Amino acid sequence: MNKTHKTILSLEVFPPKKEDEFQNAFSTMDKFKELNPSFISVTYGAGGSRSKKTVEIADYIQNTLGITALAHLTCVGNKKEDIDDVCSQLQAAGIKNILALRGDRPADMSDEQYEGRDFAYAAELVSHLKQNTDFTVFGACYPEKHFEAMSTRADLQHLKQKVEAGCSELITQLFMNNDVFYDFCDKALAAGITIPIHAGIMPITSVKQVATTISLSGTSIPKAFSDLVARYGENPEDMRKAGIDYAIRQMQDLIDGGVEGIHIYSMNKPKMTAEIVHSLRF
Repeated sequence: MNKTHKTILSLEVFPPKKEDEFQNAFSTMDKFKELNPSFISVTYGAGGSRSKKTVEIADYIQNTLGITALAHLTCVGNKKEDIDDVCSQLQAAGIKNILALRGDRPADMSDEQYEGRDFAYAAELVSHLKQNTDFTVFGACYPEKHFEAMSTRADLQHLKQKVEAGCSELITQLFMNNDVFYDFCDKALAAGITIPIHAGIMPITSVKQVATTISLSGTSIPKAFSDLVARYGENPEDMRKAGIDYAIRQMQDLIDGGVEGIHIYSMNKPKMTAEIVHSLRF
């Protein structure tokens, strides 16, 4: 942590699943531009199911809005030639940054396919990208360790392998307890990981998100947030306001603590994201 460092803001967006919603995505991006983020990351469908849409959205962000685009690229469901094809599309669009991820195993992927995949881990994808392309490569990290990792120490060793393979910056999985993040940063530094780490924050504004997003990510829920859900959970509007206020206080503490960057998982909600950003003191 460097308290003299100016924290940068970035956002994550996702391509809509339905074709008839796709055009609306561009007007959503227009609204995000008003928040002046340093970069916007664009998610990638499991198994590459929406890779073309990822390229289109990233292209719009980079070349129409003039904001740096960070394209997600997952390898769990892709062959080497699929990865190379998407990289060619991104290069043709002038995209220069990739977030290299293993990704979640697709539901219809057989054990044989899973065991025989070309890239077993994100570190292998990072290495492939650095050896064969000129992309700047970001990586993901987990303040509370990846759910498949045997231990925090093992997870940090895997992370170090990713960094040594060529990652320039890291973005965390969502977390709700800043002490967990600060502890993770200390352990990462002790392990020799010195590249910038962006704190990934997802505003939790409904009880449904608690049951889905948080449980699926394996993120622990601090008592302060549990109390908030108990108090406001039955009133959707009050819960929304309380969730936004919690995210603002969490992010402001990180900024005051000198975090390199705040990466907001925006859920394609420009109004909510604007409420948060306009309340922060960078």
